[in-house]
Amino acid sequence: MSRISPDPVAFIRANTVLKSTSLVPEVTLHLADAALELWQLTEDELEDRGLPPPFWAFAWAGGQALARYVLDAPDVVRGKRVLDFASGSGLVAIACALAGAERVVANEIDAFALRAIRLNAEANGVSHRLDILDRDVLSDPPPGPGERGPYDLILGGDVCYEKPMADLTIPFLRGHAATGIEVLIGDPGRTYLPKSGLEKVTEFRVPVPRDLEDSDLRRTVVWRIGA
Repeated sequence: MSRISPDPVAFIRANTVLKSTSLVPEVTLHLADAALELWQLTEDELEDRGLPPPFWAFAWAGGQALARYVLDAPDVVRGKRVLDFASGSGLVAIACALAGAERVVANEIDAFALRAIRLNAEANGVSHRLDILDRDVLSDPPPGPGERGPYDLILGGDVCYEKPMADLTIPFLRGHAATGIEVLIGDPGRTYLPKSGLEKVTEFRVPVPRDLEDSDLRRTVVWRIGA
């Protein structure tokens, strides 16, 4: 296992392998081969720098479910302007590009995730069709009455895993849904998923690493968020 490199791209290349995801074999990503080893390495050595854990190095169940849904039902994104919020590895954004979205924006604030998204987009031949937005969008207001916002569809995979994240994210997503923008999230039963205001679209059984999750298979639902 490599030490932390000051260059995120070098670190990603040294500590991941390019492989397909369990539920979405059409997409290949730079993923951790030994989940806990990479997690511990980055937890220990990045703590002093104030950098977050390497969420970008794993294909989480919520993102896999969204990506699978998009590829199975491409009309959901075809010709639309799509925001993949908290994109992580870029899996959902890449699936949207492959499915024919007009414009795809992958949003992240983690420097390592931003590099991983670019590398993964290149590996799947969609870097020319995918833009990366490297700032916090949670304070962005939804479009006003009669205005056309920048997105027709907002997607978020596994955004309810922590309370602070859910408390910020769900109002943002609901605010945009209230303007008529379609908002979909993929969630494998995280604790802070809202108990109301959700419409089930579909579900999948997603194979997941037992060393990161509490089972080998997670029931994961694609939800539509209401206002």
